[in-house]
Amino acid sequence: MLPPSFHETQALRSWGRVTQPRQFVQKPAWLNQAAAAVTALDHDGSVLPVGLGRSYGDTALNPDGGVVVTSALDRLIDFDAATGVIHAEAGISLGSLLAFLIPRGFFLPVTPGSQFVTLGGAIANDVHGKNHHEAGTFGCWVEEITLARSDGTIQQLQPGRNDGFFAATIGGLGLTGMILSARFKAIPIRSSLVETETIPFANLAEFFAIAQESETSWPYTVSWIDCFGSRGAGRGLFSRARHVLSGELRAEADATRVSIPFEAPGILLSKPVLQAFNALYYTAGKRHRGTRKTSYKPFFYPLDAIGQWNLLYGRQGLYQYQSVVPPAAGPEATAEMLRQIAAAGQGSFLAVLKTFGPRPSPGMLSFPQEGTTLALDFPNRGESTLALLARLDDIVRAAGGRLYPAKDGRMSGDLFRAGYPRLAEFEPHVDPKFSSAFWRRVKTAG
Repeated sequence: MLPPSFHETQALRSWGRVTQPRQFVQKPAWLNQAAAAVTALDHDGSVLPVGLGRSYGDTALNPDGGVVVTSALDRLIDFDAATGVIHAEAGISLGSLLAFLIPRGFFLPVTPGSQFVTLGGAIANDVHGKNHHEAGTFGCWVEEITLARSDGTIQQLQPGRNDGFFAATIGGLGLTGMILSARFKAIPIRSSLVETETIPFANLAEFFAIAQESETSWPYTVSWIDCFGSRGAGRGLFSRARHVLSGELRAEADATRVSIPFEAPGILLSKPVLQAFNALYYTAGKRHRGTRKTSYKPFFYPLDAIGQWNLLYGRQGLYQYQSVVPPAAGPEATAEMLRQIAAAGQGSFLAVLKTFGPRPSPGMLSFPQEGTTLALDFPNRGESTLALLARLDDIVRAAGGRLYPAKDGRMSGDLFRAGYPRLAEFEPHVDPKFSSAFWRRVKTAG
């Protein structure tokens, strides 16, 4: 049973919108209320902290259980302008952190593709960004975490201390306790502008050559790839960026240029429409090749300008599939995945290809490892989509890779165990009152 401070709702869904379970929600306004929420459960209750709901699958869902929404816990606590170390509550968004940091000459050390992610969510998923080859994951920059456990204890977690709880909490999917606040180190910048360059590539060999050449002088790299072009040959647009060395320091206000008002009809997700979109996008990108200076948001957060863009995938929602495979397997495994996707005719508006660097992630369940990562959105077409994803699973498994839990809504337990060899080390750190749909699925499914 859950205490009366939790109220029943079915309004919360993951960003992929495939499921909409019954959950019991509490939204505390203060840290002491958040800590109390996770200690008030009886013997058969469970709870899960969630932020702004940008996880695609079921890592932030707790069907028939409690959910503590952290978005009101959004206060700055302290900032050291000499070192760039900032201390904030876990529910503050990355966008709010940037609004504070940029005018003071600092930037997030690592940021995912959306600013609508909380600090706690960035830690719980150990998010990565376009600069992984240089900076590693967000967890590499975290210096301290304040964690509330269901037994009433408040722990101060630091790297190399606390009997592994720090490493378990970084990338721990919110299962080790309630992150109340965290301290991390920001990076100095001299301008809010970035210099960007777009380079078209015709195939995967060209992509890997450009990626290798870019690593020494471009901190941020990412590629869009056409998963319909030439039977999966791998043409695309390589984008790279670096901070401009002088200029104004101005944080941009949030500006949604357009918002999707309703669930898109199925015709927009048909193969001919997706093929046409990808072809036009590639052609337009070729016309805009070259370097330019731009504000930071169009490069780091292009989709944030489109409100509720997940509605483009229709009433059935979407599955996002993100994998990473080791360097030696990268070219062939990526090519085979693209061939399978093209043959199935279930491509994506958004397909992202990138290489991860060798810097190790600090978390026991952190996703990034050195190699090649491919991320795609698939409209949920039921069994045909699940069958395609199962074929991609086989390729990833054979290559010695793994899937990203924050993006997942259906991987099997045995694939999860195969991809995360520190799972047995992680499990003793799970708070016995914390759970999620993802955790129950991979713990019990084969």
